[in-house]
Amino acid sequence: MSQEIRANYDQIDLLPQCLEDWVPVDHPARFIREFVDALNMGELGFQRRESDEGRPNYAADLLLKVWLYGYLARLRSTRELERACREHLSLVWLTGRHAPDHNTLWRFWKENRAALQQVFRAGVKVAAASGLVGLVCHAVEGTKIRVASSRGRVEASIRAMEQAVEEAEAREEGEYRLPEGLQEAQRLRAAIRASLARRQEVKRDHLHPREPEARMMLCADGKEIAYNAQVAVDGASELIVAKDVVNEESDNRRLVPMLDEVKENLGEVAEATVADGGYKSSVALGEAGEKGYAVLVKWGGDASGKRPGPYHKSQFRHQAEQDVVICPRGERLEFEAVKTNRWKRFAVRGYRCRSFRQCPVRAECSRNRQGRLIKISPYDAAVAKQRAHQHDPQKQKLLKQRKVIVEPIFGVIKQDWGFRRWTVRGLENVRTQWAMLCAAFNLRRMHRAWAAGKLALA
Repeated sequence: MSQEIRANYDQIDLLPQCLEDWVPVDHPARFIREFVDALNMGELGFQRRESDEGRPNYAADLLLKVWLYGYLARLRSTRELERACREHLSLVWLTGRHAPDHNTLWRFWKENRAALQQVFRAGVKVAAASGLVGLVCHAVEGTKIRVASSRGRVEASIRAMEQAVEEAEAREEGEYRLPEGLQEAQRLRAAIRASLARRQEVKRDHLHPREPEARMMLCADGKEIAYNAQVAVDGASELIVAKDVVNEESDNRRLVPMLDEVKENLGEVAEATVADGGYKSSVALGEAGEKGYAVLVKWGGDASGKRPGPYHKSQFRHQAEQDVVICPRGERLEFEAVKTNRWKRFAVRGYRCRSFRQCPVRAECSRNRQGRLIKISPYDAAVAKQRAHQHDPQKQKLLKQRKVIVEPIFGVIKQDWGFRRWTVRGLENVRTQWAMLCAAFNLRRMHRAWAAGKLALA
């Protein structure tokens, strides 16, 4: 009868164990080690802490390895990482049996936020140098992620504290002094009042007292205080090639900045970049055209979602040589004046119909008592070009690829990794966390290529 295998806690190794034997040769921890060792930490901007007193400081590359592996393993808090450095065999191996504490890990994060964001770019450049990144089709998309502080809990806490302060003020017995806890509540109420004043200054009514840079945004579960996370994804490799986080509720001003970062990371943009209707902006299309960026934006109808009718502005033709606009019936609209657009960002030329009183389709065309006014902006040509793309079968096929390219990335990060709320506060910290998440996503995919011998780390 065979004997059962049990742990022998008294066993002593005759020869000391070799650290290199603790993890398999294709383990992600080995890839992280090689990736970080190939980086020039000084060029990325990592600070080197030096002190003549006390214990030696942990090297920046060691702490970066801990953070990167932590994000790969879904360990995103400093205390989780501190514990894992003592208990997870792969991290024990990766750190060479060192165990930095949570204060050290957070101090490293706080002092090197800009450098940590550069790690993402370094990873993209490594992937591109190995031929993993394509330049045929990229997709740009944004997602709203809630802030670390819950709006509901904060509002309930504020109401409870204000009530407690009011009750204490109503009870004056002898020498009046608020309890220590209520003194803190009183200070918080003063902070709330200051926050309300800031709301008036920035003309917003939803500033979060602990997240003043965040904004109210439409998330999957309704309106929440959130930040807007952006990515550009390569269709061939499914690698993230650009990222950003902003506090703008809309995506329509983010298209060109994202393409600018793609060019910064890869040296050029893809042959085509696709985006959904959230990036629909005449200004963005015009700026993209000026920079030579080929973009396809799902245009659809007007702001209400309806398809353009027979007398929609898109059916009027601007003839720049004669400086007139020709309506669908062939009538001429003469130049009237130069005005600014609604947001006063650029000038537009206005053309007015003078024969509207005799027009048989006046009721269908315009209810303006002075006649139909057509405004021609510097970006109308770019819009017309984009509308034409919507009817091109090849362009339509590219637009349909957008969901397949970019939306699975958000599915992995939000659903598989469980990242639905930022764990840090402040826009700069949030940008750093998004860079680390995107770097971890890329490194996971790059690890497969590395294990298969398709990625070399110099």
